[in-house]
Amino acid sequence: MRMYDLIIKKRNGGVLSNDEIIYMINEYTSGNIPDYQMSAMMMAIFFRGMTEDETLALTMAMAHSGDMLDLSDIRGIKVDKHSTGGVGDKTSLALTPMVAALGVPVAKMSGRGLGHTGGTIDKLESFEGFSTGISEEQFKENVNRVGVSIMGQTADLAPADKKLYALRDVTATVDNMSLIASSIMSKKLAAGADAIVLDVKTGSGAFMKTEEDSFALAKEMVRIGNGAGRRTVAVISDMDQPLGYAVGNALEVKEAIDTLKGNGPKDFMELCLTLGSYMVVAANKASTVEEAREKLVTVIENGKALEKLADFVEAQGGNREQVYHSERLPKASIVEDIPAPKTGYIEKIICDEIGICSLILGGGRETKESEIDLSVGLVLKKKVGDYISEGEALAEIHANDREKLEAAKRRFLAAYHISDNAVAKKKLIKGIVTE
Repeated sequence: MRMYDLIIKKRNGGVLSNDEIIYMINEYTSGNIPDYQMSAMMMAIFFRGMTEDETLALTMAMAHSGDMLDLSDIRGIKVDKHSTGGVGDKTSLALTPMVAALGVPVAKMSGRGLGHTGGTIDKLESFEGFSTGISEEQFKENVNRVGVSIMGQTADLAPADKKLYALRDVTATVDNMSLIASSIMSKKLAAGADAIVLDVKTGSGAFMKTEEDSFALAKEMVRIGNGAGRRTVAVISDMDQPLGYAVGNALEVKEAIDTLKGNGPKDFMELCLTLGSYMVVAANKASTVEEAREKLVTVIENGKALEKLADFVEAQGGNREQVYHSERLPKASIVEDIPAPKTGYIEKIICDEIGICSLILGGGRETKESEIDLSVGLVLKKKVGDYISEGEALAEIHANDREKLEAAKRRFLAAYHISDNAVAKKKLIKGIVTE
């Protein structure tokens, strides 16, 4: 088998066989196929596309290119949740203890933030002493004992995807549905869960800007997951404005804690209950999503979800008291209101710009090596459809540097569009894809 022949086949619109795809991925991961040939293949795929069978074969080959996490030691049906990323997306912080409180084992691998989207691991490190750098054995033991554990992704998990993504990033071949779906799902399948619930974001703060593209990606990923024998569901949710009100690491942790106390933002609670209901059903802890939702509401009302978060934080070296006393989380030295420049209705928020404001303040990474400030960020006071008077606070800004604060404030005001006319509120859940 020669890579040259495979490039010609795909360039001419042919369909690659399962064996050809396995050969291509294994040889490229091993360093036997050079970047220039794989670049040519990625461009051929970009223009010619892939069939459903090809996309599944590519995903499975990438998933098996390194370690496949074996979670068979963990009791019960393991359910993983994955978000395609957005601004203010602190869902895992509240969702995982909610479902774990109902006996759903959550063994989750998460990443750090890069650019305008935050990372779950960074947010969790707002808890004093918390560590995701635990061994695989400790990870599994924690899930069996506590019900939930989150660790950083290992270097040997789907290494082909890491190599391929770096190549696609510099050859203008990122934006292809089969390649995006296989990239996400190869990591999820390698992470070993029995069922996967996907939160596919859509809008200005998401990777997929249109609902059409978001539904297409969701369908592709659900097909892959089910084709690989994992029960998979996708929820398409709005990211035309930040999720909840808090944007920034410790601020988002505090909002997640407030949500587990029953005092969180309505949109954030709704997303947690929607995703959580499908996770609970997938784990056979409820027969319908309606029943699952009722159970999730109960563990918030009786305090078991909050207690589960404290147990999880403590199990990974963190200070559980900060769960019950969130005022002890990292705090910025400067907290100021950003006043509205005029009276009217919030017509639009350029969502990714709000994420960049947090980045400017020091709450995100420009590069993988950047140090982040866990205490900075923004707490929005108004969202799309809300009425505001001139001089009233649009948001509260948390900073440790006056120059950065002023730069972020200017960018924030440019991201908010205020209209004289009433504006309809945004619908959060755009749809569910189950097959």
